[in-house]
Amino acid sequence: MLMKKETPQEKRARLMEAAKASLTSAYAGEEHSVMQAINSYLEFEKVRNQIFERLEEWYSIYFPEFRAGSPTALAKFIINFGANKKKANVEELRKAIGEGAERLADQISKSIGREPTDEEFEAMKNMAESELALLKVETELDKYLEKSVKKLMPNISYLIDYKVAAELLAKAGSLERMGMMPSSTLQLLGAEKALFKHLKYGTKPPKYGILFKLPQIVQAPKKMKGRLARLYANKLSIAAKADAFSHKFIAEKLKEDIERLQKKSRA
Repeated sequence: MLMKKETPQEKRARLMEAAKASLTSAYAGEEHSVMQAINSYLEFEKVRNQIFERLEEWYSIYFPEFRAGSPTALAKFIINFGANKKKANVEELRKAIGEGAERLADQISKSIGREPTDEEFEAMKNMAESELALLKVETELDKYLEKSVKKLMPNISYLIDYKVAAELLAKAGSLERMGMMPSSTLQLLGAEKALFKHLKYGTKPPKYGILFKLPQIVQAPKKMKGRLARLYANKLSIAAKADAFSHKFIAEKLKEDIERLQKKSRA
């Protein structure tokens, strides 16, 4: 029986449907949502830190003695007391910012800074409110990431912080691609610019990329950082294969290996 020959229009329609089905399948998993969430989190964090730095510098005109312990403390202080800091009493300060209220009240009484005009205060208040709003979004994204990454990458997130795991995933492009990477490639994810400079200009080769955010590597002696990055990359490569393909939980054994090798290297 002869097959009916497709018209160009029918062939185009069939290929379009196949492409749509392929895209739907590719984005069916949660990993793409996780990648968007971590990239959004990092952007929000960057913008919020910039607002904090600008707000801190601006408000130092009116209260140069004040050193905020956190962006939240600064934002809340400006919103509640920025119009006239000298009206704030210890009890109100304690409710707004918590610890250090007595010391802050003493600083207010001795401050050489002037009070802002109504227009200046309103502008700063808007920035402070934006800071808190961004922090709220960040907090919700963090909750989503913790839950989703631990579900999607149980082995990887058992070994390292879930946000670092999400960053590695975003750089890799997919969990399957991450699972197929050699440990040396995984170790340098996030260090692409430094690697390019090394290859083009002969600069020192990078020892790590995103993995440098791990406290274990940050706090390690300088001569140990590269060795630790290789150790973690090796075990994370195995964990990624398990998360992407076998779906078996093997992270406890991998963590024991990391801790044993760390102790051995320090001996």
